[in-house]
Amino acid sequence: MNFQPSEVTLEVARAARDFAAREIRPYVMEWDEQQHFPLEVLQSLGKLGMMGVLVPEQYGGAGLGYFEYNAVIQEIAKVCGSIGLSVAAHNSLCTNHILSFGSEEQKKQWLPKLATAEWIGAWGLTEPNTGSDAGNMKTTAVKDGDHWILNGTKNWITHGRSSHLAVVVCRTGEPRTRSNATAFVVERGTPGFTGGKKENKLGMRASETAEMIFENCRIPDSHRLGVVGDGFRQALTILDGGRISIAALSVGIAKGAFEAARQYAQERHQFDQPIANFQGISFKLADMATEITAAELLVAQCCDLKERHEKVTKQSAMAKYYASETAVKVATDAVQIFGGYGYTKDFPVEKYYRDAKLCTIGEGTSEIQKIVIAREALQG
Repeated sequence: MNFQPSEVTLEVARAARDFAAREIRPYVMEWDEQQHFPLEVLQSLGKLGMMGVLVPEQYGGAGLGYFEYNAVIQEIAKVCGSIGLSVAAHNSLCTNHILSFGSEEQKKQWLPKLATAEWIGAWGLTEPNTGSDAGNMKTTAVKDGDHWILNGTKNWITHGRSSHLAVVVCRTGEPRTRSNATAFVVERGTPGFTGGKKENKLGMRASETAEMIFENCRIPDSHRLGVVGDGFRQALTILDGGRISIAALSVGIAKGAFEAARQYAQERHQFDQPIANFQGISFKLADMATEITAAELLVAQCCDLKERHEKVTKQSAMAKYYASETAVKVATDAVQIFGGYGYTKDFPVEKYYRDAKLCTIGEGTSEIQKIVIAREALQG
């Protein structure tokens, strides 16, 4: 693969970097403290094409590729992981599910609003008692003539309350049987579809995480994505791409923490010299820089495979696993380099520290990634 970014990728990265510096950085801690979800920021990003990066221009998107998408997520996450998470979930989960599995009519109906962020999207797979065990989901969809009736609760859903539209995977067969799930699009305002509890989280606090509740929610069959029973296969495909998003998010957070720690280590003096001169600090920075670069290359490999329309299951799991664990390690070391100041909210690294942990959990825990990697590796 070619490791030299294209001019388009560099320009997209600059635009995302400038936007983050101007529209996000001044408000990061305010949003974090108040758990405020800045919907207007996502809508502004939509006007720049960053909420529909992968969506073809014919549906109102930017018509760009995975390298540009990776650049957007990284640059925003370097400033605020919460906004990076929201951009990732909207693009790679909800919007990409419709783009990948919707009919032409469905794409024309929903993608233009999602790609411009006129509508914000959510994606519902996880439930209170079925996280990694998604095959045993309790949310059901029962056919009733030309409609389906949905009942159940999804949780840990990004934009679970504020989204205008959600792609929801429901059980349409018996528990733990093959082909027992189907994906549907549910618009906000549909009777029986409501937002539930908003989670009070350790990190990523400006990205809304909430329940979605369905109580005899009736939707037309035209809102079904693909054939009946294909929902779980679709979800696994979407998660392959989604893991690239979380890996990019992790790299962005790690870069933000590293840059803050590097600057501090050069400015902070002890014993009449910058602490960066001490081997204990410089070796931490060396490890951080090396691991970030390795994670970045894993993500780039995934982007290259996606651009060539090749299978990415093993590589995306590797990238997500390694990059997310790297983000946690780098953020931890950044706090250590800052010392006591790193433990306060007056400096940025404590937020990177809190935000990074979600990356090892969302869209499949590190343990699930190792299962996927091992299974793929054993197949040769």
